[in-house]
Amino acid sequence: MSMNRRGFLKTTGAGLMAAAFPISLVKLAFGGQDPSRDFTFGYISDAHIQQIKGTQFVRNWDMGLIRAVREANLLSPRPDFFMFGGDLAQLGKKEELDHGLEIMSSLRGKVRYVIGEHDYYLDLGQYWEDKISPLYYSFDHKGVHFVVLNSILTDDSWTHKKWPSPMDRMLAMARLDNPNGSPFMVGDEQLAWLKKDLAKFDRNTPVVVFSHSPIQKIFKPWNFWTQDAEKVQALLKPFEKSTVIYGHVHQIQYNQIGNITFHAVMATAWPWPYPESYSQLASCLPKITVPMNRADPFFERDATGWQFVDMQNGKTAMHYQLPDNKNRTVAFDAATGKPQDVKYQDFSRRIPPQTHF
Repeated sequence: MSMNRRGFLKTTGAGLMAAAFPISLVKLAFGGQDPSRDFTFGYISDAHIQQIKGTQFVRNWDMGLIRAVREANLLSPRPDFFMFGGDLAQLGKKEELDHGLEIMSSLRGKVRYVIGEHDYYLDLGQYWEDKISPLYYSFDHKGVHFVVLNSILTDDSWTHKKWPSPMDRMLAMARLDNPNGSPFMVGDEQLAWLKKDLAKFDRNTPVVVFSHSPIQKIFKPWNFWTQDAEKVQALLKPFEKSTVIYGHVHQIQYNQIGNITFHAVMATAWPWPYPESYSQLASCLPKITVPMNRADPFFERDATGWQFVDMQNGKTAMHYQLPDNKNRTVAFDAATGKPQDVKYQDFSRRIPPQTHF
């Protein structure tokens, strides 16, 4: 399938936009067996809307989400629905969530949400459940079973210890390099629910899991890590077509564990460095992930971006659009049985990746 940005942005003038904005367009194609089942959905993640005071919010984070929504509204044909991948807010405040939802309200189409840790740890998801969605749920669309997990839970002893205030707990979890944090997990209650939910489906049913943290163990000091990831993977193992799509890491990552393909989506807010740049500790970043070039500090939207995805017979290909870089595709290779980076960035035009802070 030939894909390019202009092909999706058919509205007059859309092709003149110079920047690549952070939205994923996901296409599920069933090998031509039944074209009526083909459909697309969009994916936006990690906006980190942050209040300064009153009606003032951090402009850069606002603009990342605003531009993503604007470009999403130019997509043609229209996606069947959209997902938001978590961390709508930075500190979980009602003002931040409401402001993020106001921006998202301009998006034309059905939107479903995944909760992130920045949305959760101020009030433990109470406002999110009241205003946005359940913390975990599933739904079906055109023969595909979708599961939305709350993968950012922690041990009750950490969550409910005597914090000076809910905001102290939120701030403790909001740091990237945080020795006082606690590893993320899905938890026993959700695992039991997931087992029951998946038991209803045949092994040939394509299953797509949306989580915020990766359902794998990449780098514990930064909580690029889900403590009970193997238990979730075991429940997905019987399915021949399993994909996990996650946010949180603000960078391109991909992996293959058994029959499960893992893909990260980029953020609308800012990029993170790769864990390997943290020289004090070894990184468990999957070896098949080819790092994206790191951010240019003089270009505020660099190393954010948007991507669209096609899935044929349950196998995923991510097509990344990167500002001032050659586009990049990570696609499942049947010969190797894992995703392959099939077109790498042009390093000659950009600063080299940073190896230390």
